[in-house]
Amino acid sequence: MSTPETEQATRDIADVAAVEVITAAAVHLMSAAAVKCGLAEDAAEQDHLDLDEARKLITALAALVTASASDIGTVHARSLRDGLRSLQLAFREASVIPDAPGEGPGEEYTGSVVPTASGSVTV
Repeated sequence: MSTPETEQATRDIADVAAVEVITAAAVHLMSAAAVKCGLAEDAAEQDHLDLDEARKLITALAALVTASASDIGTVHARSLRDGLRSLQLAFREASVIPDAPGEGPGEEYTGSVVPTASGSVTV
């Protein structure tokens, strides 16, 4: 049985464009991954670093961004890809045991983010 609050929430979400829902989900994944990578202001003091959790969040973000890029448009996709790449690099920097190129979190969707000696990125 639905309540008036449930009906209102359903009407509210029906008014939100898919692009907004996708980007909001991506921002939530990004924020959580940043904290788990130790990028929050007080992450070290608060013991928020959790690379196992960060890996899962970054991989989910990479899948979402890759799968939705053509639907959300170039501007949104570019911003999300930039944030994703920053998180992937932060993860690599925080890792004591580095993943092989192409095997870091989300890299099965994005390709490797490891720069080569020439400065390009391997794929």
